[in-house]
Amino acid sequence: MPLRDLFIGLGVIVIWALNIIVIKVGVTDMPPLLLTTLRFALVAVLLVPFHPVARHQLPFLILLSLTFGTLHFALLFIGLGQAEAGTGALLVQMGTPFATLLAVIVLKERLGLRRLAGLILSFAGVVVLAGGPTLPAPLPTALLLTSALGWAISQLLIKRGPNVSPLALAGWVALFAIPQVALGSWWFEQDQLAAMGAAGWIGWGAVFYTAVMSSIIAYGAWYGLLRRHPVNRVVPLTLLVPVLAVGLGVLMLGDSLGPHKLIGGGLVIAGIGLIVLRFKGRNTKDGSGRPAS
Repeated sequence: MPLRDLFIGLGVIVIWALNIIVIKVGVTDMPPLLLTTLRFALVAVLLVPFHPVARHQLPFLILLSLTFGTLHFALLFIGLGQAEAGTGALLVQMGTPFATLLAVIVLKERLGLRRLAGLILSFAGVVVLAGGPTLPAPLPTALLLTSALGWAISQLLIKRGPNVSPLALAGWVALFAIPQVALGSWWFEQDQLAAMGAAGWIGWGAVFYTAVMSSIIAYGAWYGLLRRHPVNRVVPLTLLVPVLAVGLGVLMLGDSLGPHKLIGGGLVIAGIGLIVLRFKGRNTKDGSGRPAS
């Protein structure tokens, strides 16, 4: 990979790692479902007018808005509001092992010893995290793992669904997810208009960053890399996202960094590495290459 593209890839990884921190800080200034709704609205306004889709693709995009928009993103925002940023980032990375299991069950893909070892290491890492003080209460833990499952289901749908360009997919999924998440905000949260009026630069900055920087700029650059280079040269960079998120959580938010997080997080990342990395002499085809956040 040329040095310029390597720097682009690392820049995208930094944006996605910071996205975890931004969400964590943003939900302290604005209710999580309201923040998610505004984020989707901004993405839709910026992308949908410039990325039309065919009518026959709309049912697929509506279904994806349920799994990727609501199940993944909405639960991610809620869960991060109640968890340490680094721990939340590690739990959401379980989307890759979940996607592997779904591919074996639904698509009848061959698991293989290496991917099986990756699954065992990943789930062992969650068990180690569960024994430490940084794992959030059962409810936010379940929300974050369900968010990871939503990501995994979405990858399966994308793999089997019609071919939609990445930015068109992001825009239309956001558009169809708006009423779903807005309804959730109306049902579970209160005083949305007052919250929007009282929100400062942190809340509105989180809306801008998660929509423009993470969803549009970073994904646009990432898929540019995937078009120019083999997937197995690009996707391994995503292993740096939880590592940076943990480090940034410690430096910027004062998160703890105990042995359970180090060992458990290391096992999760090592397991995911065994799943996504491709070695010489093996098949280098991969899925979407999308991260879990």
